[in-house]
Amino acid sequence: MTPSDDLFAPHAALAHDLLPHACASGDDGAHDLAHILRVWRNVRSIHKTEGGDLKVLLAATLLHDCVAVEKDAPNRDQASRLAAAKARVLLTERSWDEDATEAVAHAVEAHSFSAAIPPRTLEARILQDADRLDAIGWIGIARCFSVSGRLGRALYDPADISATQRPYDDSRFALDHFHTKLLTLADGFQTETGAAMAAERHKVMLQFVEGFTAEVGKG
Repeated sequence: MTPSDDLFAPHAALAHDLLPHACASGDDGAHDLAHILRVWRNVRSIHKTEGGDLKVLLAATLLHDCVAVEKDAPNRDQASRLAAAKARVLLTERSWDEDATEAVAHAVEAHSFSAAIPPRTLEARILQDADRLDAIGWIGIARCFSVSGRLGRALYDPADISATQRPYDDSRFALDHFHTKLLTLADGFQTETGAAMAAERHKVMLQFVEGFTAEVGKG
């Protein structure tokens, strides 16, 4: 299914040009076309209030995951830098000027949590917020368990679900990932609009963790 031109207006032609390069090959359902579309929707929601160059934002959104590095790979923190390098090549081939190309590349490399690159531009701040919004809330919950299942991790530790007698270990238990990362994300948003959206999604995750733990029973 091809997204409608209306979704990417007024830059539908750019979207059609870059979409074939947007998703790295693989079976990662958390970083597929649907993820890109959700991030773009978040970008548009934040852009309405915060502003920014929409063409740069669209290109950065489409290319932010154009290189795939698995979550548990030793070079995971290089994924966004590799994607930024590929974005530079793609946009240079399309005769983008250097400033716009670098604006896209910086937004791509700074969006990643693991890369820990501070966003220097409004567009980079917006993309980082938009991508992190997709990591929390109901969608974030689904993505967490999707990735954990694909990597062979258990849902939770039945002996100690709340980690009262052990350190959290999200390399083994999906539920631990909420405590090691997901429940910390809402505090690090870059824009007022993104932060307000994140606060609502944070509440959803707290509700989920509480309900999940109660239903399973504390180990």
